[in-house]
Amino acid sequence: MFCVIYKSSKRDQTYLYVEKRDDFSRVPEELMKGFGTPQLAMFLPLDGRKQLVNADLEKVKTALKEQGYYLQLPPPPENLLKQHLEGSGKK
Repeated sequence: MFCVIYKSSKRDQTYLYVEKRDDFSRVPEELMKGFGTPQLAMFLPLDGRKQLVNADLEKVKTALKEQGYYLQLPPPPENLLKQHLEGSGKK
């Protein structure tokens, strides 16, 4: 199984995985509007892989089969103040 990954032109660290190059036919129109113009990032073989860096491999495969796309959102921002307070024993 292969997928094609596109980077969002509107949202930093947001990626869209689809089954075929330039085929966004199964991606909802509203999602595409918010995503912006897709910028080709890479082709990625999923078979034989054990994991992906920033996404759950099985969730990606399932989403591609069931809905035709997978949307990878950026990780939540770090709360450095909270980490500092917890590390110092203050709350």
